[in-house]
Amino acid sequence: MTVTKTSNTVPTMLLSQQPPFVPEDMEAMTVRLDLPPGDPGSPPHRHSGPVSGYMLEGEMIFELEGEPERVIRAGEAFWEPGGDVIHYQAANNLADRWSRFVVVMLCAPGQEMLVYVDDEELEQRRDRRAPRPVFEETVS
Repeated sequence: MTVTKTSNTVPTMLLSQQPPFVPEDMEAMTVRLDLPPGDPGSPPHRHSGPVSGYMLEGEMIFELEGEPERVIRAGEAFWEPGGDVIHYQAANNLADRWSRFVVVMLCAPGQEMLVYVDDEELEQRRDRRAPRPVFEETVS
């Protein structure tokens, strides 16, 4: 990113990603999502094109197919390639506060930007999901 100094504006690179594909005649959407305290977010789904996001406030549990779940905090950016990749989680990690984030989605024209994945497909692809943490009960 090159900026010609004509003002006191200071750009901060948050995320740079080369999309694996961009839908032909794509449509760009910018959406703000507000998750109530403890909200589990959308059920497993996929997007018709790549998605770039930024956490405005709070924390989100984020999990894509093939990647371990992670927590994204306010001020952090995230990326998902869209297409065939399942987005398992985008849940509010906070039980007592709202979490808010903005996404820019490149969507294939004529296709839904969010399509839910049914239980049968989840079962067929379970080997593509990163291992889930196992918590053992501690006996004192």
